[in-house]
Amino acid sequence: MNSFQLPDFEINPISERDGWRLCDFVCANADHIKRYFPKTVAANLNPTLSNIFVLEKIAEFLAGKEYLFTLKEPENRKIIGLIFLKELKKETQEAEIAYCIAYTHKNKGFATLAVKMISEWGFKQQDINQLRIIVHKSNPSSIKVAENCGYIWKETLLKEHTPPNEDPLDMELYILENER
Repeated sequence: MNSFQLPDFEINPISERDGWRLCDFVCANADHIKRYFPKTVAANLNPTLSNIFVLEKIAEFLAGKEYLFTLKEPENRKIIGLIFLKELKKETQEAEIAYCIAYTHKNKGFATLAVKMISEWGFKQQDINQLRIIVHKSNPSSIKVAENCGYIWKETLLKEHTPPNEDPLDMELYILENER
């Protein structure tokens, strides 16, 4: 998988050199992302944990189980976001996209561009026919990303996600079909 180079950021598969940068990203944005990415936050609270997490994600990437990409500033290579292609169901050719962006880079269009590119990559390179984005109604920025990328609201998933120390939340399901 090649990297995607854009003027303001680049999208890269997770790599062994990302441990420290990932730890920095997660620690700086933990309050912003922990509600929807609690496992990612817990797995990246220090550089040692981040290095273990990175090695696990590289193995999953190579095995085709889950794909984690980083969004980085091209100049200093700082991670400004993550995008996952996960919950792959090869038999039904379905997968889910999940994403988070640094609070300092919100509302700049980076997540929308990244979701568009990874959606297209999933369709073309992974033979996916349907992609899902699952988002909470209290996250209008994420809903806007899904809609700007052509995802269509399908239904409310009851008690779909349980954030740390909260009751289960109903989540909104958005779908994008591959138009071959």
